[in-house]
Amino acid sequence: MTYPSRRLSDDLATLWIEAPMVIGMRLSQMWMTAMTGGRANTAEFNRMITEKVTAVAESVIAANMAMAEENIAAMTAIATGRKTSAHRAVDSIARAAVKPYSKRVRSNVRRLSKQKD
Repeated sequence: MTYPSRRLSDDLATLWIEAPMVIGMRLSQMWMTAMTGGRANTAEFNRMITEKVTAVAESVIAANMAMAEENIAAMTAIATGRKTSAHRAVDSIARAAVKPYSKRVRSNVRRLSKQKD
C-alpha cells in the first residue's frame, strides 16, 4: 500500500473541492440577507458553529481510537514476530480524523444546494 491510500486521497480531494463550495453557498446566503435587509438566518449560523465543534470532537475521538487500535495491532504483531506497517497505521489514523469533516461537508453541499430562498 502506498501512502496516502486511495481512500484517504479521495476523501481529502473531495473535502478540498466541497468545503469552499459550502463556504460560498453560506456566504451568498448571508450576503443576500444583508443586502435585502432580511432577518439573519440564525438557525444556519448556529448550525455552522455547532457542526464545527461537533466535527472537531468526533475527529479527536476517532483519531485517538484509531491510534489505540493501531498501537494494539503493532504490539500484537511485535509479540508474534510479524511485521508492522507504519504507513497503514498513519493512513488509518488520518482517515479516522478526516471522516467527520468529510461527512458534514458532503451533507452540507447536498442540503445547501437544494435550498430555495
